[in-house]
Amino acid sequence: MRFMTSIFKKVATEMGATVLIEPEYELIGHITFKNGKKSVFDNTRLNVNGFGSAYLAKDKAFSNYFLQQFGYKVTEGKTFFNEKICATIPNPRNIHDGWNYVQELGLPVIVKPLNLSLGILVTKVYEKSEYYDVAEKIFNIHPGLIVERFYTGNDYRILAFNDEVLAAYQRIPLSVTGDGNSTILQLIQIKREKLIQTGEKILIDLEDFRIIKKLQQQNLTLESVIAKDNIVYLLDNANLSTGGDSVDFTDSIHPDFQQLAINITKDMGLKLAGVDILTSDITKPLVDYTLLEVNAAPGLAHYASLGKRQTQKVEDLCYKIMQALETE
Repeated sequence: MRFMTSIFKKVATEMGATVLIEPEYELIGHITFKNGKKSVFDNTRLNVNGFGSAYLAKDKAFSNYFLQQFGYKVTEGKTFFNEKICATIPNPRNIHDGWNYVQELGLPVIVKPLNLSLGILVTKVYEKSEYYDVAEKIFNIHPGLIVERFYTGNDYRILAFNDEVLAAYQRIPLSVTGDGNSTILQLIQIKREKLIQTGEKILIDLEDFRIIKKLQQQNLTLESVIAKDNIVYLLDNANLSTGGDSVDFTDSIHPDFQQLAINITKDMGLKLAGVDILTSDITKPLVDYTLLEVNAAPGLAHYASLGKRQTQKVEDLCYKIMQALETE
């Protein structure tokens, strides 16, 4: 049974609920609580947030507008669309308008799909040809993209549920650590096999143009052998679903950042959210930060896989969520 599915089943069963799981893929489940109330879960996500709030959070451009109005420091950026969409909207901005905006912001910039998750095609762009290449790749699978100013800082996710922060961790981009013998390709393959065991959707694509580009910037290839204990970063974005690593800061996150995440979650009309921010140090009082995104369906498997303590925290979170689903 998949990792998060097994946790959901364990917690619900301990609560006295009946759990029915689709047997072939073990991704979709149905819960009947003791009081007769019913709920469902999909892959790693419980049915906790309302549709409207979850939809708003998914649309990065719309959510940024409202978050900025609420006084939060969001990323500076604009949306651009393929020709089909541009022909139907009152204020069209096409791929060439996007490049003009890149020049206004100044390179490098972040270019990413408008409504896709899992870090798909999120790219740090350094030059004109690269911008057009990434934009066309996005438009091949999605009608809209966002160009954002590039910000520096450490990337953290804070998991908030109602008035409580239940976990906080730093997200580190996909990397491999040399052993003095293995090629980068071999190290990636080893890492990918380990990540698959978490049950999450891990998307380490050996043909990902972003990995090849990142290696070229370091004068490396997939066949390069890395000295023992040397770290080579393979992506710029820190999404765990693209193979990134995480470091637990749950016990050391400063109360300022806890309150920030709780407030953002509430202002978005959400009960559960993964609040993604850039800042220098999450353990110190809040001085400056950049709000990257609010995720209304945060995956929990990678965090739980860090160890027994983290797994217990995820089980505790699932218990609290299921209690809310049962009683509301």
